[in-house]
Amino acid sequence: MPYSVLIVDDSSFFQQRLKQIIEENAELKVVGVASNGQEAIDMDKRLNPDIISMDYEMPFVDGVTAVRNILAHRQVPIVMFSSMTYEGASITLQALDAGAVDFIPKNFAEVSRDSEVLKKRLHDKLITFASQSKPQAGKVAPKPAEALKTSSPIPARAANVAPVRKPSLGDYKILAIGASTGGPVALTDVITKLPANFPVPIVIVQHMPENFTKVFSERLDRQSNLAVKEAENGDALKPGHVLVAPGGKQLMFERGGAAVRIIDGDERLNYKPSVDIMFASAANVFDGKLLGLVLTGMGSDGCEGARLIKERGGEIWGQDEATSVVYGMPAAIAKAGLVDNVLPIGKFAEEIKHVFKCKGS
Repeated sequence: MPYSVLIVDDSSFFQQRLKQIIEENAELKVVGVASNGQEAIDMDKRLNPDIISMDYEMPFVDGVTAVRNILAHRQVPIVMFSSMTYEGASITLQALDAGAVDFIPKNFAEVSRDSEVLKKRLHDKLITFASQSKPQAGKVAPKPAEALKTSSPIPARAANVAPVRKPSLGDYKILAIGASTGGPVALTDVITKLPANFPVPIVIVQHMPENFTKVFSERLDRQSNLAVKEAENGDALKPGHVLVAPGGKQLMFERGGAAVRIIDGDERLNYKPSVDIMFASAANVFDGKLLGLVLTGMGSDGCEGARLIKERGGEIWGQDEATSVVYGMPAAIAKAGLVDNVLPIGKFAEEIKHVFKCKGS
């Protein structure tokens, strides 16, 4: 049986097009279409869909309120359709905080021209999340390349690549973090628990489009003790400061490690920003004297960069499967034997403070 989908959108054009696009995949079946958040709440109770696609701006009851109400009733994956504007990014982050699992940019041109890229992105996300929440009899949850799973449990300490002299964690000069699907909530959990006197700079690559990284940085800055900003070319790396790579760009490090470089990067790269690019640059500039974290996310971005960090003597920690929204990126480093420590998301800040000998809270 196909996975059942509830579409929530106040535009009749989007309702029609999304239904057509979704049902082009035989594994998906639209069972209902709601025009506002209240209809969505009512139809969810009646239809019990396997997954919901949710607009954010609607009459009567908005998307964020609908997400909260639906998830208070039962756990069902909800994927947001979000405007690319600053306001749309802000509301989408609220929806993720409320429990939505992911978002897709709402691009009128892509929907109108029957974009194959949009179709693949939408089908992959809906099937991935629906299969996680409701594995069907006779079906194995899909394991695309971007969501590799290991065939056996990964121990807390796993085998490293070729042996190198590892500096003690106290020698590490930077904390580098990569995340994708589920990352905004996971990163918030980590960063908001670190003290203002954190002894090294922190750099984050979170897969997000333009505007979203700016809104996310500002939001994280308000929520945490650390100074957080979207990185700009030439920004200095300072202890207790967090730089978030801007959407649509690549973040690298200046020789000597005093500042960051922001560049357009190769158009052929799948991710802008890319964890691999940032990790590889960090490994070279800091000669492996860094701790890299790979958090929840679809795909394997960060795996090759993590390999370079390990070869230079750095350390890599990965999020565990149980607390990952999508166990793709952390699974890739685990499968490659690159992970030194596997942790649930709630334990990262505690472990980081311990190894960096942070004082205070």
